[in-house]
Amino acid sequence: MPTEPDADVRLDFPLADGVARRGDAERAGILDAPGFGKHFTDHMARAVWTPDGWGEDAVVAHAPLVLSPAAAVLHYAQEIFEGLKAYRHEDGSVWAFRPEANARRFARSARRLALPVLPESAFLRSIEQLVAADLDWVPTGGENSLYLRPFMFASESFLGVRPAKEVTYLCIASPAGAYFGDGEIQPVSIWLSQEYTRAAPGGTGAAKCGGNYAASLQAQAEAAAHGCDQVAFLDAVESRWVEELGGMNLFFVLDDGTLVTPELTGTILEGVTRTSVLQIARDLGHEVEERRVDVAEWRDGCASGRVREVFACGTAAVVTPVGALVEPGSRAVPGDGGTGEVTAAIRRRLTDVQLGRAEDVHGWMHRLV
Repeated sequence: MPTEPDADVRLDFPLADGVARRGDAERAGILDAPGFGKHFTDHMARAVWTPDGWGEDAVVAHAPLVLSPAAAVLHYAQEIFEGLKAYRHEDGSVWAFRPEANARRFARSARRLALPVLPESAFLRSIEQLVAADLDWVPTGGENSLYLRPFMFASESFLGVRPAKEVTYLCIASPAGAYFGDGEIQPVSIWLSQEYTRAAPGGTGAAKCGGNYAASLQAQAEAAAHGCDQVAFLDAVESRWVEELGGMNLFFVLDDGTLVTPELTGTILEGVTRTSVLQIARDLGHEVEERRVDVAEWRDGCASGRVREVFACGTAAVVTPVGALVEPGSRAVPGDGGTGEVTAAIRRRLTDVQLGRAEDVHGWMHRLV
């Protein structure tokens, strides 16, 4: 299995002929209230890897897959994915937020899951070609976007525990409405999981693979049963150190304005939004710390006022205030439990860059069309 991309490979993802497109009226109805992950565009990008290298690249019809029941992914979960968004700016152009960072993380995940590394140029080209083919599906207005889901899985028909010798790469697209549909940011409540862990040292916590999310589902169900929106995980060794939510990184705003986030120890996914928040916080004049965070610091800091704000961040929600940490018999609330000033300022700066309302001083936006 190659651990590095072939520098000579070039995938162009040409548009296939004869793909049926939905009518203007049907598409407009979907775009009027897209939700999240409910509807999909007319096309998808596709490429296939074998020991001979990458090939069969094209933008084809979004359609059901034909897989053997013996496809390796169904038995050994050898797969990875990414998530990013494309935004339409006022002049009609369409831009992706930091797709190069997603491409690099996709490569890191591939190495960890013993999958072939897709060249960054091919990752970007697949997105560009897919968005160009489905340009009419990119929503307008507010924080609406086109969500892009690149993923790769072991498609070889083989029952044996080894890296697959056929791997399929796909990228699909889904129009997405604003995470907070009414425009009013709502703080979320977080259940602290004390029975389940998301990842262990030496495992796949730093890779973006489906198994990590599957491992969070029972804990998420437990959170919902306790009336909470999300679940937070502690480390697998001491059950003491705060790691992340089921799909978002965490930040704490202290009373002196310092931002603290759990350090990357190999069990936490390095979020693209997380990295961006760290830079924006510095731009806004805040000190930032990446270090271990004891859950007692979260609890006690809320009680003493040391922890003024808590927020989570990720591609889907961008930045979401955390209103409470909930455990059996206790509830830790930062500040007044609402959206803090620092949280709101960071979220506003980030979305302004993404939507083209503020100068992109860090060169984060990549023009697609």
